[in-house]
Amino acid sequence: MSATADRLSWRQWFGFMAMVLGMFMAILDIQIVSASISDIQAGLAASPDEAAWVQTSYLIAEIVMIPLSGWLSRLLSTRILFVGSALGFTVFSLACAWATSLGEMVVFRAAQGFIGGAMIPTVFATTFLLFPGEKRTQMSVLIGLTATMAPTIGPTLGGWLTDQYSWHWLFLINVPVGLIVAGAVWTCLDIDKPDWSLRRNFDLFGLVLMASFLGALEYVLEEGNRWDWFQDETIAWCGVIAVVAGALFFWRMLTRRDPLVELRAFANANFAFGSLFSFVLGLGLYGSVYLVPLFLGRVRGYDSLQIGETMFVTGAAMFLSAPIAGQLARVVDLRVMLAVGLVMFGSGLWWMANLTVDSAFWELFGPQALRGASMMLIMLPVNQIALGRLPPAAVKNASGLYNLMRNLGGAVGLAMINTIATSRLAVHTQHLDEQVTWSRSAATQALGNMTHMMTAAKAGNAHLAALGRMAMMVQQQALTLTYNDVLLLMAGSFFLALPFTFLLAKPATAAGGEAH
Repeated sequence: MSATADRLSWRQWFGFMAMVLGMFMAILDIQIVSASISDIQAGLAASPDEAAWVQTSYLIAEIVMIPLSGWLSRLLSTRILFVGSALGFTVFSLACAWATSLGEMVVFRAAQGFIGGAMIPTVFATTFLLFPGEKRTQMSVLIGLTATMAPTIGPTLGGWLTDQYSWHWLFLINVPVGLIVAGAVWTCLDIDKPDWSLRRNFDLFGLVLMASFLGALEYVLEEGNRWDWFQDETIAWCGVIAVVAGALFFWRMLTRRDPLVELRAFANANFAFGSLFSFVLGLGLYGSVYLVPLFLGRVRGYDSLQIGETMFVTGAAMFLSAPIAGQLARVVDLRVMLAVGLVMFGSGLWWMANLTVDSAFWELFGPQALRGASMMLIMLPVNQIALGRLPPAAVKNASGLYNLMRNLGGAVGLAMINTIATSRLAVHTQHLDEQVTWSRSAATQALGNMTHMMTAAKAGNAHLAALGRMAMMVQQQALTLTYNDVLLLMAGSFFLALPFTFLLAKPATAAGGEAH
């Protein structure tokens, strides 16, 4: 199927939509487990630190596959790679549901993430190979909406499934969907042919270097804050491995005639800056999806359903803004559209950085709606800017690198959030503790009032109960101030990225047809 074709058959449309559903499933699985990790921990008789590997193993494996997918799709063809990825993802989803020990679960989750990770960049590449001009923009809206919606609703859906059924359904839900996706793509979509000659030059050493570099880097980012970063021997060794393997990997990819990952794509300025914006978007997207539920759970005491209802605003705003973004992309310079989206997203985070311990649905409605509406104004032009000016032969490889940058942005963002939150929480707690002392009349008066209320409520030792209540209030205030600090820093990253929009070459709009 030519990338310049004007019409697609219903079979090809159906096959492509099945690919989008498969991508949604793969991205969703990054976050769907997060709300139910304690249930999985209990079911597998694991400790909290051990249970974290259920998430970490998936992320490490997926982040290794994403850049490898470009080479695999040239070797196997888009159809064979995607169908194999969907079937493998489905098989190991079933294995995860049947896991009886933590060791089994970690192995199955790693396999699920590695094999399923190929679906994400393959869909991005197919959009640019299959659709011309205006249709490409329409599909980019759909792809962008899918890529940003999945992590937004993941924790909510995961919490609901666990609450209504059991944690096993976090994985069982993938089985029928995966089979349908694989069958639809195999029978309906065939856009290129495999190039088996690539087997002769397969770079096994390059693959080992890439896996070591990305795997060690992801582990350091995911686990560093929990283990006090490089004070921990394992983290320190993984840091060394990441640096050494990374240097060797870049050297090997830049000196080989037929590299496993074509890093020379970054020589294209628009692709390089588009990948930077993808990194920033990953930081804001995954960071906000992590931070807001954390505030609602730890400060407001919300359960997963209440958190989902509050977070729904962001998803609804994305849906409503998607067609508007698609229309704007036809008539507005995509660089201007991107700049507006960055300002809106940063402003939404800045606005939200006014949290109080009483902030609830309506206090969060405005900033969440603004952030959701801005998502498509960033995602759509970034896709076009990064990939739209590349030759078709380079798109498959570049799509893997582009998606890798978004995932790395999320990993760096979460590491930054946890590290800064830990240090700022200590600062704010110390500052508030200094204000709540026996020498402060307001503090002693508040303690007296609480003691009186506890006495009236017949709460056992009323004085101790009042002290406990006051300590909890201090902790809530410190957490709220901490989250505000982190939100401000996240907002700053979007404002800092804004000047780079002026360095972009003008990409073609949808109305302008193909980029050159």
